[in-house]
Amino acid sequence: MTVEFISAVNIRPGDELNPLPGRGLDPDYLRHYARTLEDAGFDYTLVPYGSSGADSFVVATAVAAVTETIKPIVAVRPNTVFPTVAAQQLATLDQFSNGRAVVHIISGGSDAEQARQGDFLNKDERYDRSAEWIEIVRRSWNESAPFSHEGTYYRFEDFGPGFQPYREIPISVGGSSDAAYRVGGALGDIFGLWGEPLADTRDQIARVAENAAIAGRSDTPRIWVTFRPIVAATDELAWEKAHSQIATLAENYANAGLVPFRGQTGAPQNVGSQRLLDAAARGELHDRALWTKPAAVTNAQGASTALVGSYETVAAAILDYVDLGAELISIRGYDNLNDAIDYGRHVLPLVREELAHRASTGERGAIVAQPPIVEGVRA
Repeated sequence: MTVEFISAVNIRPGDELNPLPGRGLDPDYLRHYARTLEDAGFDYTLVPYGSSGADSFVVATAVAAVTETIKPIVAVRPNTVFPTVAAQQLATLDQFSNGRAVVHIISGGSDAEQARQGDFLNKDERYDRSAEWIEIVRRSWNESAPFSHEGTYYRFEDFGPGFQPYREIPISVGGSSDAAYRVGGALGDIFGLWGEPLADTRDQIARVAENAAIAGRSDTPRIWVTFRPIVAATDELAWEKAHSQIATLAENYANAGLVPFRGQTGAPQNVGSQRLLDAAARGELHDRALWTKPAAVTNAQGASTALVGSYETVAAAILDYVDLGAELISIRGYDNLNDAIDYGRHVLPLVREELAHRASTGERGAIVAQPPIVEGVRA
């Protein structure tokens, strides 16, 4: 089993832990951050998308321009860009970066956020539209003659042949709903999950594989799992850091009015966030090092579960998910830049060394880490 690492790019100084006023995008900082991720040994960086944020295609191109190896993952909402246009944009990025483009499809987990850009389809319809979008994008890259399409969501005549990518661009689909498993299992090269307890993640991987088989595939999407690790030299120091950071995070979210607290309404609509909050309700600590309190504090707004512990403990926890079948691990902290540097120095090498040891000897190595938690007690 191999593993590749993903992070997420920052376009300006400041993050959830250290919110800073200023312009929406700082080009110098973006260049520095992208190079820092590459120097840290990350294989990919997610370029997020939101209705009030920077354009993901432009940012991904900027990342590709200042790096040599890291692969930008462009987050795209099918309601915002016609599939034949997206195919051209992605192929252009792939040519520009010598084959480094990846695309992540966001079907949309919030009706309110989708409506901000004129999208009023319901959730199942959004996933159906994503399926049609993916199929058109792939045809746009591969058809050798013009083709027409008349579907439920898209219609055009005599498009192409399209501008071809440097190589076949991987398409990632994410989510935790039945519709997400159906579309991602059938059409995704990669399937993205948020960091849940091991047993729950095993079940989700099985659901993705089941839907791939139903679709007639002989393979399954590569699994991507996302965490927000909090690390230090020892477990004790990591937990001190974790409790300090979560207190600051809670205060920042409350001051910004981002999270519904007691007496307010606003439960998240998307199934992924609901699952993280369910895991938090079942307990703050799961398995070896999965801490769910950040999800509870932030109302699970995005990937928000942490792996907490020493470098060795967090590396061992990552390997627990690799052993389940995760081939891509996304890690970004709450102190984004400093955490990325720490991961590159202390965590990524441990995981890679252990996997290399297994490949050469057929045996597990000796990462010294705390044993897993069993019902709240160390095993």
